[in-house]
Amino acid sequence: MATWQDFEHEAPDLAPAVRARFEANKHHVLATLREDGSPRVSGTEVDFIGADVMLGSMLGAVKALDLRRDARFALHSNPSDPTLAEGDSKLSGRAVELTDATDIAAYEAELPEPPPGPYHAFRLELEQVVHTTVEDDAVRISSWRPGEPVRRFERR
Repeated sequence: MATWQDFEHEAPDLAPAVRARFEANKHHVLATLREDGSPRVSGTEVDFIGADVMLGSMLGAVKALDLRRDARFALHSNPSDPTLAEGDSKLSGRAVELTDATDIAAYEAELPEPPPGPYHAFRLELEQVVHTTVEDDAVRISSWRPGEPVRRFERR
C-alpha cells in the first residue's frame, strides 16, 4: 500500500495528471463491496490533504459501512469530457478510517469548511493508479503499483 505522496515520488510524471482529473470535478464514483460481496457504486468527493487522498462520508452511509467491513475500494474520476482530452483516472486500494482524535482534528483543520454533521473519514491507501487518455485514435493507458515503474500501454 502507498500514500498519495508515495505515488507522487514514484511516478512524478503521472501524478499531476491524475490529481488534475480528481480536482477538475467535485463528484466522483466510488465502488465498494456489499456484505454479500456484490459491488455497490456511490457518488463521493475526495480531498488531497498532506500526504494522503481522503474520502469523507455522512455518518452511517452505506458506502462507509461497506468500507468498515471490507476496506477494498475503486474510485473513478468524473471525466465529464466525452473526448477524454484530459484523461480518465482511477484509484484502487484500501480505505482506512480515521479513529484517532488527533488525526481527525488534523483532517478537519485542512478542510475548506467543516463537515455539516457527524461523519466518517477515510485515508485511501493505494494499490493501483490508472490514467487513460485518447490521442490520435489510440487509447493510452498508464498504470502504477507501489514499488514498480509506471507501465504504459497503447491500444488502437
